Formats: sequence, structure tokens, C-alpha cells
Amino acid sequence: MSGDQPRPGGEPVMEETDEAVFGETPDIHGAYPRLTEDQTARLGEHGQRRIMAPNEVLIQEGERCETLFVVLSGTVAVVEDYGTPEERVLRVHGPGRFIGELGLLHGQVAFYTALAREPGEVLVVSLDQLRHLVAQDSTIGDVVLRACLGRRALLVGQGAGFRIIGSRYSPNTRRLREFAVRNRLPHRWIDLETDEEAEELLRRFGIGPEETPLVIWRDATLLRNPSNAELARLIGLPSLPAGDRHGDVLIVGSGPAGLAAAVYAASEGLSATVVEAMATGGQAGTSSRIENLLGFPAGISGAELTERAVLQANKFGARISLPVEATGLRGEDEDHYVVAFADGSEIAARAVVLATGARYRRLQVPGIERLEGTSVHYSATAYEAQQCRTDPVAVVGGGNSAGQAVLFLAGYASKVNLLVRGPSLEADMSRYLVDQVESHPRVEVMLHTEVTEVIGQEALQELDVVDNRTGEHRRLAVRSLFVFTGAAPHTDWLADIIALDSRGFILTGAEAQEACAYPEVWHGRGRSWTTLETSLPGIFAVGDVRSGSVKRVASAAGEGAMAIHFVHRHLGHSAAFGTAGGGSDMGLRLRRRESSWLA
Repeated sequence: MSGDQPRPGGEPVMEETDEAVFGETPDIHGAYPRLTEDQTARLGEHGQRRIMAPNEVLIQEGERCETLFVVLSGTVAVVEDYGTPEERVLRVHGPGRFIGELGLLHGQVAFYTALAREPGEVLVVSLDQLRHLVAQDSTIGDVVLRACLGRRALLVGQGAGFRIIGSRYSPNTRRLREFAVRNRLPHRWIDLETDEEAEELLRRFGIGPEETPLVIWRDATLLRNPSNAELARLIGLPSLPAGDRHGDVLIVGSGPAGLAAAVYAASEGLSATVVEAMATGGQAGTSSRIENLLGFPAGISGAELTERAVLQANKFGARISLPVEATGLRGEDEDHYVVAFADGSEIAARAVVLATGARYRRLQVPGIERLEGTSVHYSATAYEAQQCRTDPVAVVGGGNSAGQAVLFLAGYASKVNLLVRGPSLEADMSRYLVDQVESHPRVEVMLHTEVTEVIGQEALQELDVVDNRTGEHRRLAVRSLFVFTGAAPHTDWLADIIALDSRGFILTGAEAQEACAYPEVWHGRGRSWTTLETSLPGIFAVGDVRSGSVKRVASAAGEGAMAIHFVHRHLGHSAAFGTAGGGSDMGLRLRRRESSWLA
């Protein structure tokens, strides 16, 4: 690999000179900080020193990460495809550097091999001790977390990790790629339509194109069209716990609202389980920069905010599992609800918090479907931005998400066209974003503009857009399209169970009370509806999925915290209700209505 030349879509990697091979990799964007003596000493209080021999393997690619290594003397190389003809050195770290990336904090498998380049000594810190330190010591926590996030982004950009082989026209290929991108999993997509490497790999494994998409890792693991859950198990993402699946509160969804609910529930002594169908963080997790979140004057990326919240929830004992798609809800008795999942499993809980969020509506124009996942995107993270490089792009939307995406992409693309169908940005975008967008030299705002056609066979070439005042059409030469228009709630599985508004968002509080089709389930409860409670007692809705909610990260997190206050109130009344002599009669009425409202 030539000096400072990136792999396609990747960050620069070190040159193959004697100095680079045997010297230390320079720090890149804060991903390879050198710990101070005080920080090393603090870690030393919770770890053990160990001698390392030359070529000793510290971390093995494909095996679960359970240890943080701090280099005290000598050097450690981070290698991809160790022991194969494709082996290559990614990084070299010397004294004061630590070895590990994001997977270490979550117990995922390693996407690289780390081995001693020369004799030396390392400090060994267990995963449990590391999680405790990251949560308790803000100095160490900030350094480790930001470095781990940066290293994961670099691994993704360099195409490390597993390979997905499939056609850009295949819905299953797009599904696997979206799951990998949303969960920030290092991988490389090999297009069956255009990449010569795809044909070579299919020949090597004796597989026909009709059997794709494939997931290949280390030339030893091959999955044919795996489900998201199968891919998650390969990587070590957290699955549903075995054994007893009863708890105090079940939280469905892990955006800011769901994660806040998990933190407050677990920290207040409730047994809390979080299930997520796609990836932690929700839409906020895909935000490149959130600048109006209280307490973060310099802004924070959605990915970093998500990882901090996940670590905090884990610290208090909340269990987070993915990918787990909820498909049904029913009453089990007077004290429990049961949520069923697509894989046939179930969890019972005394209260349920619905935080399933909303997704951006797909743009319905000719030519767009075949390019979704390749040139058309519904999020703007570092992973999508790396594909733009210096190409012009377009963003559709007039809200804060669109504004944040525009500013982020302007750091990569030569030009960003913001297409807004309305007459101004002020209607839906915060003032601070409007000012930055309108003053950015590489951003052109096009008001009264709508996309009518996406043009390109293998990649986006042009957009046909129309001025909705005059009807005049024009062509825009862009290579990527980012869409942030409207919101569709994840409530299809709840349509016949709880009261929804006309757009499918969940009604709560007084509105839920007015729309409740089964008021008898509330009889004898001894309390009225709470603000975030749905048409069923003990079922709460928070965040973007709730009708009338403010679509902001801070308000979603606030609702998640507030919901746990109402959960406590519900559990207190449920306990009193169950011992007051009327519980069994309520359970009978609940079960009698299951066929009609909890099918």
C-alpha cells in the first residue's frame, strides 16, 4: 500500500517504509492518544502487569474481546488477516498507548489481531474493570470512549472486518449493509454487479450468484443470506438473555428516549430490559453532530451520545438486546403484559415503555429504489460521507436533521445542494443551523424545489428537480442523495392494540383516554391516566413515536426519564390493586377482551 493513500472510502494508512513499519503510527483525529502517567497509574490500580514475548498474540481476530492492554514498553502491531497471504499491518503502538476499540467496551469479537512486535511489558485490565472505570472516572472515560469511537470509524473506512458479497439490486444485500452501517460494524461490500473480486470469491467457495448475498469473514466463516440476528451473533452483539424472561419494565426501542428510560429504571432498582430491532441510538445515533443538546457546548455526535448512554445503562444493570423485533403485545394477567418477537420468543413485564421512534419516509420518485443503499441514503454518518469523497451531493429536507447533515457533508463533498420544497428554512430548522447553512461556501440552498426523478443505473448521476412554483425542470449533477423528509412511526404492530392518531403515532394522556376503546380495563384502578400513558394501563409511549411529542433529543430523553416516574406510580397502584380483592376479576376482563384488542 502506497504512502498515505486511503483504501477506497477509507482513512489514510501508514506508509510501508522502514520507519512506518517499525515506528509508531501517528495519532489520527485523537484515535491513538497516549495516556498520561496519572491515567496509566489509575488503570494500574485495577490491572496487572505482564511480560509479552515477541510475536505473542494479545488479541485474536474473530475472538471475543475481554481485555484492555496498555503498552508499558515495547511495541504492539495491529494486523488484519493475520497468518494469511492478505496479512497487513494497520497500526503500531508504543508505550503509553492502549490496544482496543469500540468492540472491547461491548464484548464484541475483535476485527483485528494484536501481537507483540518486540519484547516488552503490558498492563492488563479486565473488561468489567474497564467498564467500571469508564463509567466512574470521567478523565479516563472520555479518553477511552473517544479513542474507541475514532478507531472504529477508521476500521470501517479501511474496509476491515467481514465482507458482504451481493448485488446492489438485492433487497437482502441492502438489508445486511444497512444493519452493518447502523451498528457501526467494520465491513466491506463487494458488489456482485461490478466488482471483479466478487466472481473470484464465488469461485473459491464454489457458490453461485443465486446464493448471494454472502457474509465472509477471515476466509473461514461463510453465511448464506443470513438474517440480521445471525450476523449479530457472529459479531457478538448482545442477544436476549436466557432463562427467566419476566421483569419490572420492558423498553421497546433504544433511541434517546428508550436509553434514558433504561438508565433511570435500572438506577432506581427496577429490572429493565431494552429490545431494539435495528441499532442503538435511533435516528439520533445517525446524526453527525448535535449542537443544541444541553451540556455539550462543542456539540456531540449521535454515535458518541449513543455509546455513552449504552455504557451508562449497562453500568446500572439494564439489559440491551438486538436485533429483536417486537411483533405483538397481549395481557397475561392483571399484573403483566407479554411482548412477542419475530423469532418466536417472548418477554413478560409489569410495565412496557414504547420508544420505537420514527423513520424518515422514503422518497417515492422514479429510479430511486435501485440506488437506495448505494447512492441514496437516509442517514449521514462518517460511513456514508466517506463514499462521497469530493463528489457533489444533494440533501432533501428542511428540518434540523437535514441541516446537520448538510454541514457535516460539506466537510467531505465539493458541493452540497439542499433541496427544500417550502419557501424558507426558518419554518422547521433551528436558527443556529439556518445561519450556518446559509453562510457555508460549499452549500447551495434551493427553495421551492422537489425531486422528480433519480437518474443513474449503477450509481447516481443526476437528479431531475422541479420548481414547484413555476413548474420549471432542471438537472443537478450529484453522486449521492441524502433524504430527511417526514417521519413514519414504527407502530404497525400496535395498530389494533392501543389508540393511535391518524398518522399512526401513539396517543397518550387525555387524548388516549378520549380514544380508548376499552375503558373497562381501567375500572377500579384507583388512578387516572398519566401524561405519557397510552390507552392501556401500564403501557407508556415516549419520544418520536408519541403523538404530539417535540422531535428533539433532549425532550425525548426527558420523556424517557419521566416515564419511569409514571411506571413507579403504576406499579405501586398495581400492587395495591392486586391485593384489594379486585385483581382476579380485572384479569378475567382483560383476558376476555384479548381476542378483540390484543390479538
